[in-house]
Amino acid sequence: MRVFAAVVPPPVAHADLESFVEVRREVQSELRWTPAHLWHVTLAFMGDVADHAVDDVMEAVAEASAGHAPIPLQLSGAGVFPSPDQARVVWMDVLSSAPDGLAELESLALGVRRAVGRVGAAPAGGDYRPHLTLARSRHPFEATHWLRVMDAYAGPSWIAEEVTVFVSHLGEGRGRPHYEPVAVCPLGATISRG
Repeated sequence: MRVFAAVVPPPVAHADLESFVEVRREVQSELRWTPAHLWHVTLAFMGDVADHAVDDVMEAVAEASAGHAPIPLQLSGAGVFPSPDQARVVWMDVLSSAPDGLAELESLALGVRRAVGRVGAAPAGGDYRPHLTLARSRHPFEATHWLRVMDAYAGPSWIAEEVTVFVSHLGEGRGRPHYEPVAVCPLGATISRG
């Protein structure tokens, strides 16, 4: 099963971004917009976790999260993957008002990846680039216009206080995936063992 750990923006940040994106969704384009209720900032993605290992993954994420203090974050600016002239994904950038906030977020992501790797969950590798996916395209497109439009956004700051573990259920046919939250792991929490 597909499992991932993510930071979910709080309602105030969600609502602000939703009001910015809403009118842009109405523009005729090839973009398939991510529904707002699925927005998140991924820390670790595990594409193939055995059903019996999900509890181990949740515990590993909880332990990794407990070792990190809450982090001030903000959605501001935009980007695309893989490049502006061959874009397939449009995303919102993640910033921090704290001098070391992004380094803390990267450290959290690395800690979560290491922890789930130790329990055999095999997280996806590569450099960590915190972002919130707004839209995807089936075909590469020239995204300079979208970058200019989306880069104008600067949302409210918030404090990330928890990491949520989700199980991703693929939609039937061409349906959208459904993300089921299975654990909420506070940052800086004390882990009690039974």
